[in-house]
Amino acid sequence: MSKLKKDILRTYNISNGSKLKRVVSTMFAPGVRAMVVVRFGQWIQKQNFLIKIFLKPIYFILNQRLKSKWGIQIPVSAQIGEGFYIGHFGGITLASDAVIGKNCNISQLVTIGESGQGEKAGAPIIGDYVYMGAGAKIIGKIKIGNNVKIGANAVVYKDIPDMAIVVSYPGFKILSYDGNISKNKMENIEANKSH
Repeated sequence: MSKLKKDILRTYNISNGSKLKRVVSTMFAPGVRAMVVVRFGQWIQKQNFLIKIFLKPIYFILNQRLKSKWGIQIPVSAQIGEGFYIGHFGGITLASDAVIGKNCNISQLVTIGESGQGEKAGAPIIGDYVYMGAGAKIIGKIKIGNNVKIGANAVVYKDIPDMAIVVSYPGFKILSYDGNISKNKMENIEANKSH
């Protein structure tokens, strides 16, 4: 359970305010609750048959609630290092054989998924101190190095070396400078402001 303690401490240390406010914020953070369920499920896997019989139904109920209430799907078979931080909840999906290093951050709408067939089939192996921005998709049998930042909505399907910053490219394109309303209408609005 030392991994869970480090998960909780990571959220506490990132929180702002007085000690009491940080404790309350940490206790009610969906990311902390998610990791409590995941670490509980992983702990059950290592127990004897009798304990599994009694505790697996409790885990099942908690895990279903985690999926339906917060949209977080993390299988117990995923290998997640200590200090895992879920910044925002919703739409988070991890492959069952994903490997994630220590002190990683994950945001909402992130998918760490399997792809491929045969030798290319598999899920990502993610290093330590990796930040995964909102909407990022990390897919396939690839390796993400240590201290990598993956920007919002980036789709990563190739190996990424240590210390890299990955963004979605191209980010956006200006198609027109016509604006939301016509130029004449805008001039009328500006003229009316001066009266």
